[in-house]
Amino acid sequence: MMTLDELRQAAEAGTIDTVLVCFPDMDGRLLGKRATVHFFLESVVEETHACDYLLACDMDMEPVPGYKVASWDLGYGDFVLKPDLNTLRRVSWLEGTALVLADLTDEEGHDLSHAPRNVLKKQLARLDAKGWRAMMGSELEFYVFDETFGTAADKGYKNLDYAGNYIQDYHILQTTKEEPLIRAIRNHMDRTDIPVEVSKGEFGPGQEEINLKFAEALEMADRHTIYKNGAKEIAHFEGYAITFMAKYAFEYAGSSFHLHSSLWDKNAGAPLFPDADAPHGMSKLFRHYLAGQLALFREMTYFFAPYVNSYKRFQAASFAPTKAAWSFDNRTAGFRIIGHGKGRRVECRIPGADANPYLAYAATLAAGLYGIENELELPEPFSGNAYDAVDIPDVPKTLRESIEALDTSKVMRDALGDEVVDHYVHTARWEQYEYDRRVTDWERQRLFERC
Repeated sequence: MMTLDELRQAAEAGTIDTVLVCFPDMDGRLLGKRATVHFFLESVVEETHACDYLLACDMDMEPVPGYKVASWDLGYGDFVLKPDLNTLRRVSWLEGTALVLADLTDEEGHDLSHAPRNVLKKQLARLDAKGWRAMMGSELEFYVFDETFGTAADKGYKNLDYAGNYIQDYHILQTTKEEPLIRAIRNHMDRTDIPVEVSKGEFGPGQEEINLKFAEALEMADRHTIYKNGAKEIAHFEGYAITFMAKYAFEYAGSSFHLHSSLWDKNAGAPLFPDADAPHGMSKLFRHYLAGQLALFREMTYFFAPYVNSYKRFQAASFAPTKAAWSFDNRTAGFRIIGHGKGRRVECRIPGADANPYLAYAATLAAGLYGIENELELPEPFSGNAYDAVDIPDVPKTLRESIEALDTSKVMRDALGDEVVDHYVHTARWEQYEYDRRVTDWERQRLFERC
């Protein structure tokens, strides 16, 4: 990471001339401004402004009617970006550039409750009051194409050339073909203070996974977001296109965001989940935390699967979960317990690579805290093939199911706040509306002549 004094020195030396001042939007993308380094140090270091429609629009940047926080009737004013200097870092793949993430407030300095980073920080404050902190890890999968983003768009994102020719799960030869790009991503992330552990081929042609080193929850969400944006930019420079869509193609595996979480004592720096003398080696706290996940999985699934496309990933025998079971080291279950000692943790396999990490982490912690505070009992672990289980509840199959579950969730409303739930339910309903009125290629092919 970079201190403000180091940025000043780099500015004087001429090695940094631009500062990206960014915030995560509702889709988990980076939005913001490029400031000259001298203007950042003179002014933007304190604050800058952006239009409040940026948290009240859809992915196509169309202003969406019906939000309480921003509208034409309210004049689409500004909100304030307050740089969090703890996030200041050089951007390895952009010449002469540093990046800082900002928190969002209104003009009076009050946090915007619906801003994704603030949604997560609210849950972290609840943990902090108990003397705990959350450690998180993101495993993100994506597809690589021997295309540029321009040629992919020209082809209508159809019939694209995958970077691989066959399923390349753990294949060294096949992934070597993508290594110029993947090596560039690994190395640039390491140099941008986003430590990488490993990369590997995944269960699709041209599908890759890069694992980032786990970190405290807010830092991990920041790394996740910068990484996704950076991977796309590096792919652009290297002449590739990549996608983090949850389900790009019917015939191939979807792309997941395996969400690893554990709680630690913030003062002692010790993990709170392992207990060698407890059932299954899981502390009472861990069992309650996981029971909360199981109790609220339907109510938090929207934050794991925010688009219509997200639900097309949940297919049996695809390594994506369809059942909300918990199990030990079992990839057919929605919740997988892995690791030993300090590494003891739960891996939630429900989120797709399209999820916003701030919201996914916040929902996870809200559910876990509900389980802890209500001392929920954990059922016995599942064993076997969860895809075939008939007595385990299903992961929601559609966005509509998830919208209804979130909208009617008293627990999520109590934890996140009515204003946050209402904001994202409105966002989800707009997404569903936009999909419902579109005509797809599948419909034309199926119905043009035959109906």
